[in-house]
Order: sequence, then C-alpha cells, then structure tokens
Amino acid sequence: MKNDSILFIGMDTHKEFTEVAYSPDGRQHDIVHLGRVPSTKQALLKLARQFQSKYPHATLHFLYEAGPCGYWIYRLLTQQGHCCYLVAPSLIPKKPGKRVKTDKRDALDLCRILKNNDFSPIYVPETEDEAIRDLSRARETAMKDLNDARYQLKALLLRNNIRYDGKANWSLKHLRWLTEMILPHRCQQIVLQEMIQVISERTSRLERLDNELTHQVKQWRYYPIVKAIQALRGVRLLVATGVVAELGDLSRFDTPRKLMSYVGLTPSEHSSGGSRRLGSITKCGNGRARRLLIEGAHSYRYTANVSTSLQVRQEGLPKEVIDIAWKAQLRLCKRYQRLMKRGKNYNVVVTAIAREMIAYIWAISREVVLPKRDPKLQTVRIPA
Repeated sequence: MKNDSILFIGMDTHKEFTEVAYSPDGRQHDIVHLGRVPSTKQALLKLARQFQSKYPHATLHFLYEAGPCGYWIYRLLTQQGHCCYLVAPSLIPKKPGKRVKTDKRDALDLCRILKNNDFSPIYVPETEDEAIRDLSRARETAMKDLNDARYQLKALLLRNNIRYDGKANWSLKHLRWLTEMILPHRCQQIVLQEMIQVISERTSRLERLDNELTHQVKQWRYYPIVKAIQALRGVRLLVATGVVAELGDLSRFDTPRKLMSYVGLTPSEHSSGGSRRLGSITKCGNGRARRLLIEGAHSYRYTANVSTSLQVRQEGLPKEVIDIAWKAQLRLCKRYQRLMKRGKNYNVVVTAIAREMIAYIWAISREVVLPKRDPKLQTVRIPA
C-alpha cells in the first residue's frame, strides 16, 4: 500500500455526538479538525462517504476510544469495508505536563497516534461472544444482588438478637423458620416480609439465568473449549464460561506468557542497572477473568485427586486434554504446598497458582478444534 493512500481519522465518541479529526498520510499533511457529527448510523455512514468522495484513492482508517457506547461503530465501519481500531483509554500516551483536555484535542490526539502507529488496538469480540459475556455477567450480578439481600436480612436479625439454631442457612428449613418468625414491632415485621419476598424473587431470577446460561453455552461456538477446560480442577461451567467469554479467542496469543500478561497476573517490575525489583501483579486487562481464575485456584490446596464430579466432567474428552489436566493438577498442588512451606502469604500463593492455570487453559484450547462458522451468520444489524 502506498504511503499517500491512507486517510487517518480520529473520533472522540460520545452518546450524542462524535468529534472528528483527520489527516492524509505523509509528513507534509497536518491534522485537520473537522468538527462534530451526530453519533447515529446515518451520520457516520454519511461521514465515511464524504471522506471517500474527497479522497477516492485512499483507504479510510478510523480510531476511537473504547467506552460505554460499545462496539457498534466498529462493526458499522468494518461492514462497509473500512479499517477501524479501538484503543483503551489507559493505553493512550499522554504528556505529563498536559493539563487541558477537550473533545477537540482528544480527536486530534487520536488521529495523531493513529498516524504515528503509536497505539495497541484492543480485541473486539463477535456479537455472539459479547451476548454470552453479557449473560454470564448478568448471572454474576444476580448472585451478588441475592447475597446483598441475604446480608441485609441477617443484619436485621442480628440487631434484634435473633439467632437460627439450625445447621444450614437458606435451606428450606431455614426459609420456613423465617416465614414463621414474628418480630416485636409491626414495622419490623413488614420489613422482614419485604426482605423475604426480595430474596425469593432474586433466587428465582438466579435460577432462570442459570438455566438460560446452561442452554445458550451449549450452542456457542466456543463451547468445545468451555467443555474441554472443565477437565481442570477448580474449573466448572460458570468459571469456564466466564473466562472464555471475557478473553474471547485464545488462539490470538502466541505464548502462554502473553496470556498471563494480558490477564494481569504477571508481577510488576522496576529494574535499573544492576538492581531488579519485582512488585505485586500488574492487575491490567480483564479483572473479571482474573478473579474467576483466582477463585478456581483455591481448590489446589488439597492433594491431587480425580473426584467423582471431575471424572464426570472429563467424560468424552480427548486423551490429550485429560493428560494436560492431570499434569496441571500434579504440578499446581505440589507448587501450592511448596510455596506455603516457604512461608509465602496465602493470597500470593493462590495468585501464583492462578497464573499457571491460565497457561494450562491456553494449552488445552490449542488441542480443541472449533467448528467452521457460516459467514452468513456473522451479519449484524446495527441500530439506527
């Protein structure tokens, strides 16, 4: 491609409008501020047609920040045959002394870093993958809301010095005990009944989302990977679905170290000269995937063993996948015990186990062959 055949366009997107700046390739061309256009499908398509008519021999390259508006602009422009990139706001280079921030300057800066190729584009999931991710996150939100309602009810009982003598909280026996309880004041009784009703509604909501997630995941294109990584200890359906939905296509990582760094489980480092200093983990990348991995890493504190539930999850999987899972269990259980004997903090040990877990997940995903997709199914309807 010739150097003068590219038109760089930076867009500072917002809910109502988009600030636009552009520049042809070449040092002799300055960056021009175009102005604002509405953040609608028709306006952005018109903008692309105007650029195409003004620069008929140029390829349009767009860049904008990832934000709450989602990926619909990216999908709209790429469907028209244009090149579009997204950049994380935290990865945009900024001058330390810069104290003025406006939409115009943001658009100019985006066009500048696109023209200088001074950015790292982020991964954009397919619409189907994003839908499964939304469903997985909705299930997690429902679980959090249910736990919050339960904590509020237990706090009400604690303030009134009421204690449950049974063994298991939130069992059927416990719920019957709550419905039969009578508090000393009428207002408190109303609050108790409202809390019980909220817990019942949120429990039903969680069950509906669990059933829907189980059904939809089996029709997902990444379900073979979700099923395969469940051969690992500490990785059940919810963890496997959440990790794959958050990370997307694992084949884009050449080595497991790149995946570890992407999730933010590698230690930070500040080395200079002959000194080398390692700090806490970077915590960059997807925080939810990192938390799910750390949750699964707690199970490696026990002795290596193939339980009944793990044996059921491994049924029908290839021998290569099962061998990787057993190798991971032997290594991680031994590593956990070795680090604990060295006096390491428990959280540090679990984080180290989670860092190696994602490497074994990467290795298992390399053994899974995904079915080919129909290009007709990738057509997306962009809202106006």
